[in-house]
Amino acid sequence: METTGFPALPFELEEPDRYLTFQGIDFEGNMRRVLAHLFRYICDPAHANPFWDRFRTRLAAAEAGQAAICDKLLLLHSHVYYMVELFEDQDDEAALAALKKLEEECF
Repeated sequence: METTGFPALPFELEEPDRYLTFQGIDFEGNMRRVLAHLFRYICDPAHANPFWDRFRTRLAAAEAGQAAICDKLLLLHSHVYYMVELFEDQDDEAALAALKKLEEECF
């Protein structure tokens, strides 16, 4: 997969490379997977609270902006500890794995 905005390398990468080229990293896919897990909880009235309501408002604004990927990524990065806590409280290993991948590849 070619990452938009970065020139292609003259060789194939064995693993995604965040330190030199960012090639092979699916930023949108990683964010989409984490958000899908997160929305299962924060859109459920049983878990609703003003904190996550504000997060959803800020996410909508980031998605509507010119730099949607960067703004969305920054928003997720700044809320990572809260997401960890939520996913741990729910014993959601799949969500924690998706969040770890996002952290390791994109933050």
